[in-house]
Amino acid sequence: MAAVSPSAPGAEGSPPGTWEAMAIDAVGSVIEFWGFKRNQGRVWALLYLRGEALPAASIEQELTLSKGAVSMLLRDLEHWGVVSRVPRKGAGPNRYLASTDVVRMVARVIAEREAGFVADIRRQLEAALSMARQDAAVPEAQRTRLERMAALAEQVDRGLQLFVQTARLDVGTWIGILREGRGPARPAR
Repeated sequence: MAAVSPSAPGAEGSPPGTWEAMAIDAVGSVIEFWGFKRNQGRVWALLYLRGEALPAASIEQELTLSKGAVSMLLRDLEHWGVVSRVPRKGAGPNRYLASTDVVRMVARVIAEREAGFVADIRRQLEAALSMARQDAAVPEAQRTRLERMAALAEQVDRGLQLFVQTARLDVGTWIGILREGRGPARPAR
């Protein structure tokens, strides 16, 4: 990664780009861990830290990325709603600004990716449980474990849906289901 210019906002008091480069790379690592492109995280982090709209050419220079790569990354980030295009002033180039509502960004990703995956797992476990309940040869202990797995999938699905709607998540019920020897935990009244 190229060093961030010494004139970058917030760079006073530290060697050019060290703190910013570290933060940008850290965000890139997290985004890559979540299954996205590392440079998507780096682009968003640069824009977020700068707190101002930047043209694609500045992003290319700061992150040492090609024009084509930055174009694709910005298009992806716009799709996810984490970067927005700022209208041009006159004939100037498009500028891009990072969304600062991190909770809303995470909720959108969960709604589009993880929630669908969890809902599919929930349906599969419910179907397996239905089959197991109809099969007299399935031992009660295995059926009970499968019931806990299905209950956990149901609670995770509900929890993710609630998080997407409210940005709040309570995992207490999940923990109760996971504990050996306990059935699904009931919410406190």
